[in-house]
Amino acid sequence: MEILVLLIAISISIALLFLGIFYWNIKNGQFDDTYTPSVRMLFDNKPKSATDVPLPKKAGSPSQIGSSKISKSNKMSEHSEKTI
Repeated sequence: MEILVLLIAISISIALLFLGIFYWNIKNGQFDDTYTPSVRMLFDNKPKSATDVPLPKKAGSPSQIGSSKISKSNKMSEHSEKTI
């Protein structure tokens, strides 16, 4: 029976702790802005300065090398179709 009283006392103290944290967050303005988070994904992220702008890819990047191989193979197939 003593353990039951102890568990009730612990559960009430935890509930009061969470209630105190919740009240502290409300008082400090944690839940004031409810509109902006719901529409934040609709706004475009614009770079703040020139250092935030992504750099262009170099000419020898793997994605451009792969696309040049594809274009060369297409040109070769077009050439073979013309000779046939």
